[in-house]
Amino acid sequence: MCGLAGIFGPVDGLGGQAMEPLVRLMTGAITHRGPDADGLWTDPEAGIGLGHRRLSILDLSPAGAQPMQSQGGRFAIAYNGEIYNFPALRQQLEQRHGAIEWRGHSDTEILVECFAREGIQATLDKVDGMFAIALFDRQKRELTLIRDAFGEKPMHYGFWKGALLFGSELHSFEAIPGFRPSMNLDALGSFFKYSYIPGPASIWQGVLKLPPAHLVTFSQQDIAAQQMPKPQAWWDMTGDALQSIGRQFGGSLDQAVIEAERLVLAGTSRRMVSDVPLGAFLSGGIDSSLTVAMMQASTDRPVRTFSIGMAEDGFDESPAAAAVAQHLGTDHTELVLTPEQVQDAIPGISGVHDEPFADSSQVPTYLVSQMARRDVTVALSGDGGDEIFGGYNRYFQGPRVWNRAASLPAPLRRAVGAAIGSIPGGLVNGVVRTLGPLAPRELSAGRAAEKLQKLARVMSMPNEAAFHDRLLATSDHPESILSCGTDMARLPDRLDPRAAGLTFAERAMLVDTANYMPDDVLVKVDRAAMAVSLETRTPYLDRDLFRFAWSLPAAMRAGNGEGKTILRELLYRHVPRELVDRPKAGFAIPVGRWLRTGLRDWAESELSSDALGDSGLLNTAVIRERWEEHLTGKRDHETMLWNVLMFQAWHRRQTERAPD
Repeated sequence: MCGLAGIFGPVDGLGGQAMEPLVRLMTGAITHRGPDADGLWTDPEAGIGLGHRRLSILDLSPAGAQPMQSQGGRFAIAYNGEIYNFPALRQQLEQRHGAIEWRGHSDTEILVECFAREGIQATLDKVDGMFAIALFDRQKRELTLIRDAFGEKPMHYGFWKGALLFGSELHSFEAIPGFRPSMNLDALGSFFKYSYIPGPASIWQGVLKLPPAHLVTFSQQDIAAQQMPKPQAWWDMTGDALQSIGRQFGGSLDQAVIEAERLVLAGTSRRMVSDVPLGAFLSGGIDSSLTVAMMQASTDRPVRTFSIGMAEDGFDESPAAAAVAQHLGTDHTELVLTPEQVQDAIPGISGVHDEPFADSSQVPTYLVSQMARRDVTVALSGDGGDEIFGGYNRYFQGPRVWNRAASLPAPLRRAVGAAIGSIPGGLVNGVVRTLGPLAPRELSAGRAAEKLQKLARVMSMPNEAAFHDRLLATSDHPESILSCGTDMARLPDRLDPRAAGLTFAERAMLVDTANYMPDDVLVKVDRAAMAVSLETRTPYLDRDLFRFAWSLPAAMRAGNGEGKTILRELLYRHVPRELVDRPKAGFAIPVGRWLRTGLRDWAESELSSDALGDSGLLNTAVIRERWEEHLTGKRDHETMLWNVLMFQAWHRRQTERAPD
């Protein structure tokens, strides 16, 4: 796990410095991604500079340093990630090309030799890993940027002053003297709608995120013409899903569980290869518990596990995590958060994200990463299980809600939604707490008001596509938050027409896998972990496992109204059902409550009229009104307010950047 940055093209307009000092400025801004070493390679004649920050995981010797050239000298690579099947790739190269005089045993060397000897597409077809790659072909003088299948590792790129800048984080771009592009207001509008900025846009106008499973190639002619080539897909996710449906798994539930265990165990074992200490995040939920169970089955030593708890009912999963850890025999560490600890962490968190980002689980993710880094350098996580195996409630409850809502005339739907939305959030949560175990299961995880208000928002949607998009939106009337007009279109449609015949749940799963997962979930994990120089690996994000999941009949994905049937059944073979069979709480903090109590003074300072007016972009009157409604319990605006607070923190960091 590392960080990369670079420049392709003339540097005359970039502060008047030579290529090498500029690239070093870029890599210096992401030292947290790789504190162990700093590498640089340039080809002045071609006008290219590649920079790299190294977090040493495999082959800790200088033989694993980057940027690295292929043996023939044609290709130079800087890459962030891990290739898990690199021993098999090495063996295949030796079988096809004869004995190779390897310099070390790093996956980087094997990867660049594969590109040089097998070609880019042929290499990508067979790699199992997470990666963002900058590959320069010195013969063709072409730069190819590549991102992994599911978007675990980030890649940004854009023109500035005649040169192409590219890198793992926008922090690198901001290190270039004079880098002050216009803010992308449409992207900012999308942030206030979804709590993150959907790719390929970024917060900066003209700077893009490379979509998952895509590559883009720049020639010298493209650089001279300031021409942005269109990214090309190197893996067809939708096509693979459709083909898998056509080859539907025909075995029994027991046989499906056996196959799932084979695939999950193999993927987990490959991700445990490391020359440095390794552990896992454990929330006590299905995905992380199964990951740890598979890890423990792969080793004879206790796995190091780490969890974060909340000092609030309905949000604290630490007892469940501790029970799972005890059953599996792991070496477990936990931390229970208070509002004061969250407030202390916020200044650090605001610097972690290089654009506005407001998934509130960013806080525990950052803090559990910080805690784990004291003992390990690599941590496995359970991310991706919900999207791949259908774990979110919206996949199986969404169609039922929509079918019932669609049966009502549109005016009546809007009226019902307005009535539900007018119920005070404090009253809803109080009633649910009073009912205790008598409350509906889906409302008993401490977030009843939030769920009912989401129901109120979706009731008025005109069609199924808009209904699903509204389920993903996190703010009520986000367009009112900004004082300037923006385009808050729905998420980019990364599905092609072939997906039209899929069920609501299947389409939603593909949309989430292509959008929400890489742009929210994986961004949250990557930035939080890399901020403390921790590598994270995700066993569920494996193309073979993806194909298997999509081959399963619907009943094996969401049997008895619950998602992830196969993963549940597999986990029950390793952990008693009663330890993990409970409502899904998510990895979040009780923002709504804490904004009224422990975080109130901090929030008030950020939401004062003066503070809200600093950017000149926010609708102060609307935000103040919703803040007052939230404080009195009339309405619960926790997510909208958290979005504003995180934007304020990000914007302050931008204004405090030292002038060039």
